[in-house]
Amino acid sequence: MRNIIALILTLAFASLTGKTQPSVKNTRTISAEVLKDKISGGWAGKMLGVTYGAPVEFRALCKTFEDPITWVPSDVIGSKEQDDLYVQLTFLMTMDKYGIDAPAKKFQEQFAKAGYMLWHANVQARKNYFDSIFPPNSGHPDYNLHADDIDFQIEADYIGFMCPGMPQTARKLANKVGHIMNYGDGVYGGIFIGALYSQAYFENDIPTLVKKALLSIPAASDYAKIINDVILLHQHYPADWRASWKELEAKWGSVHICEAGAPFNIDAKLNGAYVVMGLLYGSGDPLKTMEITARCGQDADCNPSNAMAVLGVVKGLSGLPENYRKAVKNMGDTLFIFTNYSFNKAVSQSIKYAKELAVQNGGAATATELKIKVQNPQLYMPEIAFAKLVADHRVTVFEKDGWQFKGKWSTYNTNNEDENNKLYDEAKFSSQAGDEANLNFEGTGISVCGNWHRECGKADIFIDGKLKRTIDEYFWFANQSHNDMDLFHVTNLKPGKHTVKVIVKGEKRPEATAATCYLTKAIIFKTADKKNENYKFTFQ
Repeated sequence: MRNIIALILTLAFASLTGKTQPSVKNTRTISAEVLKDKISGGWAGKMLGVTYGAPVEFRALCKTFEDPITWVPSDVIGSKEQDDLYVQLTFLMTMDKYGIDAPAKKFQEQFAKAGYMLWHANVQARKNYFDSIFPPNSGHPDYNLHADDIDFQIEADYIGFMCPGMPQTARKLANKVGHIMNYGDGVYGGIFIGALYSQAYFENDIPTLVKKALLSIPAASDYAKIINDVILLHQHYPADWRASWKELEAKWGSVHICEAGAPFNIDAKLNGAYVVMGLLYGSGDPLKTMEITARCGQDADCNPSNAMAVLGVVKGLSGLPENYRKAVKNMGDTLFIFTNYSFNKAVSQSIKYAKELAVQNGGAATATELKIKVQNPQLYMPEIAFAKLVADHRVTVFEKDGWQFKGKWSTYNTNNEDENNKLYDEAKFSSQAGDEANLNFEGTGISVCGNWHRECGKADIFIDGKLKRTIDEYFWFANQSHNDMDLFHVTNLKPGKHTVKVIVKGEKRPEATAATCYLTKAIIFKTADKKNENYKFTFQ
């Protein structure tokens, strides 16, 4: 069976490249000068792209961004404060401290304790660490409703940079780190992006590069399907990226769980599709690539950051426009916030780890060149975070015939006023042990939402009368708190009527200032055929 699978893979690769895959005993060689140039180009592209798109981040939701984009290369200095850079530099710092094979828990610990703010899958992974939920559970859909989000996709670049021509080594590293905060398509986003960089050391043709990178993720995954759709759309509309965008949005625009029902879409696969759209339609032009990727909307700083970094590896720093190179070099020793890393250090350490990984995987390193043992694609089964799960409706704590409260619950409102100059009612809260909140619902899943604050305590969650989990709403890390967060969720319930009950415990961890529990709403999920599974583009 193994021999048959190997033959199939070899033939598949041959049909893709037009030539027979070399023997696994063969090596590829890259000079030390070219290696440094490409790694430098990757980091520079990452920095340039994120600052290009920063002003338009999430300013176009479910539509393209059509206003002017003002950017000059010197704006790259702003990259020192971008999570696209400082999170993965924390992972490099983890390797510096604990070694290249450090366990996933050490990576989680270092970024959980870092002083910067986090969001979505990352901030849930941070909270999970302090709630003693460690990898791979910290990214698992049972403990992280953001499992399919973009987080790992925007911070896996360093893995691809240090795996020249070693896509399977990159996949192995990404599989470990990615499951700290993501699962399924959320992890595949990081693997795919890492594979783009890994393959870009030896492949300059963008369409071929994208197809080769796809070999590192399961073809049956939604992530692979949406990238293949972008390839198909590009072939049909080779000169009209907006036509492709409209078709893609119609099929995939609402397929996400995080922020379900809202136009805001932080899903890894949709934003990854925008990266590929920018690469294909940008045709190797840096400015055009960044512009198209940013104009696709949604996470419009992260996506051009990834796309531009791919071009940076393909072209090398020496192949980027002179004013781009100058701007990056001018901040060469500037530290990224909450790290001990600069651009120059990121380049030098990436080179160091690239050499170590090449040797570790059967290659050889000298002062003048790096020999890399050829790696073949590997088949493996996909993992799916939320199969056929869709958001049905929301029930706020203020709706009639919804939540039922027992005890001394109070109303919490913000200082913001609505159009009638009334304060927003934001949450119900209680710190009295034994106070209850109950909700009857019909569906196959539910997310109970509330606030994470420093004065928060613990509560027990029951589904259909059975204790499912004790939650702790305390959060005060990096001086950050959060409102309207997923406190608890469950999926894969039997279709039908269910009950969720929240009982305040009146207990807290020592560092909490009170034992208050906040509730804001519930999101009810159902299991249904996703509309995109049988979707046909207009030309099909």
